[in-house]
Amino acid sequence: MTIAAGALPAPTWGRPWIILWCAVLAAVVLPMALAQPESPMLIYPVGWEIPFKTWISAAIKWLVEEFDLGLFTFKQLTRGIAWLLDGPLWLARAILLDGVVIPLGGERVVALPPLSWLSLTLVAACFAWRSGGGRLALLVGGCFLYLAMFGWWESAMVTLASIAIAVPFGVAGGLALGIAGYRRRRFEQAMTPVLDLMQTMPIFAYLVPILFLFGFGPVAAMIATIVFALPPMVRVTMFALRQVASELVEFGRMAGCSRHQLLWKVLMPSARPGLMVGVNQVIMLSLNMVIIASMIGAGGLGFDVLDALKRLDIGKGLEAGLSITLLAIALDRLSQSLARRSLPRRAGSQLGRSAGPLLILGVLAVPTALGTLVPALAHYPDAWRITTGPIWADLVKAINIRYFDDIDAFKNLLLLNVLVPMKRGLADIPWVAVVVAAALAGYQLGRWRLALLTGCLVLFIAVSGNWEKSMVTVYLIVVSVVLACLIGIPIGIVAAGAPAFNRVVQAVIDTLQTLPTFVYLIPVIMLFQVGDFSAIIAIVAFAVVPSIRYTVLGLTGVPAHLLEAARAHGCSRAQVLLKVRLPLAFPEIMLGINQTVMMALSMLVITALVGTRDLGQEVYIALAKADPGRGLVAGLCVAFLAMVCDRLINAAADRRRRTLGLAS
Repeated sequence: MTIAAGALPAPTWGRPWIILWCAVLAAVVLPMALAQPESPMLIYPVGWEIPFKTWISAAIKWLVEEFDLGLFTFKQLTRGIAWLLDGPLWLARAILLDGVVIPLGGERVVALPPLSWLSLTLVAACFAWRSGGGRLALLVGGCFLYLAMFGWWESAMVTLASIAIAVPFGVAGGLALGIAGYRRRRFEQAMTPVLDLMQTMPIFAYLVPILFLFGFGPVAAMIATIVFALPPMVRVTMFALRQVASELVEFGRMAGCSRHQLLWKVLMPSARPGLMVGVNQVIMLSLNMVIIASMIGAGGLGFDVLDALKRLDIGKGLEAGLSITLLAIALDRLSQSLARRSLPRRAGSQLGRSAGPLLILGVLAVPTALGTLVPALAHYPDAWRITTGPIWADLVKAINIRYFDDIDAFKNLLLLNVLVPMKRGLADIPWVAVVVAAALAGYQLGRWRLALLTGCLVLFIAVSGNWEKSMVTVYLIVVSVVLACLIGIPIGIVAAGAPAFNRVVQAVIDTLQTLPTFVYLIPVIMLFQVGDFSAIIAIVAFAVVPSIRYTVLGLTGVPAHLLEAARAHGCSRAQVLLKVRLPLAFPEIMLGINQTVMMALSMLVITALVGTRDLGQEVYIALAKADPGRGLVAGLCVAFLAMVCDRLINAAADRRRRTLGLAS
């Protein structure tokens, strides 16, 4: 921090920004003024397109049908991997849902039942109590009890079985790659762009090649989940290992530790809290994937939400979506509690140390065994189940009856006066102008390296044949992000100055952030039908959270001595906000806008189901037609748009931070 108490920097843009925007304006206007209709400067010629999608589809088809490794084909290799993963998944389902039938010869069999709903609920509460106390036990136990009371237990166990296998594989793979990146800088540099692509690629785009390589079914869905959840664990592992104090590493070397011992005896235990954050992220992303994975045979709660969307059953969709949310909350709180909990070896008798596991085994075994005599202990009785489905359906029906004309009028007003003109305006901008503008912005913010990156990424969109759909994507994202910021930033400003209101806001946005993306679509479709307007409403509802969270973070992080200096100079409350707090919080607010853009792009692919004509629909069509090249290229275009926005916004935030003297 280099700002003096009496020297508050003014938010000036400077002459370079004027030069930049003049250059951007010239890059947009000149091609439109000079070029003839149908000129290659305006519309990218079809003959110039590079058939990436055809090449990728042909390559994957060759891998599956012709590539021979000698002892076996590539298809046999992938199917073998799927077969190996099928065993652990079968075991998890047997324990949680199906049970096991053991033949004894002839017609004699022994049927081992699955864990009863009561056993698993009590065990989850016991784990929560041992790691976080009574309040956590009530929360986790209540989440599992909801699954049984509302009739979602069987579906939840299918989802939990898949998560129970996918998470260990995702954590193990992330640890291995993260350790390799920590030890070899070149490997990390080669891996970073791949991780960037994996984290910005639409979820749908993962499914098409995995469907080709591993077939249709729960195992393929689990593999897609592992791939999707892997990148955060890799990044967290490298970061956590580098955060270990150098003194500890030197002490380990002085004690004679080998390289292997140094890793597992010093680095990994010291980095454990950070690594547990990565485990938490893998769990959350795996649960975020369950609905998408249900499209290729995962089943479970994801299939229930998808089925509700197809039937426009808002009650079923909200209850199933809330089940995913509560399962995510329970696993999230448990993993966070384990991350905070220290595990030193305490002195004591062997009996004392084994009392906890013995208690948990007893809680598992006794209700499950008694369930053979009392069916209500094994399977939650149907007569005890409750539902809120009719309430939600009646609410939406009442809103449609009373306010349909008002909603329709507002929708048409926005469509005719804002959305359609903006959509047409973006479609008329020459592709050359957009490429030049992206490169100029990159040069202004990061010089030639960033200019080359942003220009090439935007150029790829043009040469791949997805320019028109990309402009529709840009239009939807711009409108959605502007609306999300107009809603989120004022809420964040108010919340930053009112602690009681902030607590309410944080509770609401935490809930919004854990809801599955598909859940947003059901009420939106029922109220606004399909189309761009419905897509924008769903995107805004999903993506508004970061703009609120980062605004609160930025405003509450302004140093107190600067606020006191402003008040000492006679600034009013409004002047302190506008002249001091907002300018100093600007870098964090920009990061919030960046995250809003990222979340909007991730939601945009989902909104293809409500009739948009953008890159999201291109990815969805590729999944329906099992066209891996088309899906991957469209997914890359979405990822490249995300990377351009991310790099430019981060560069602008960094420059602003340096201007304010906040750079470390």
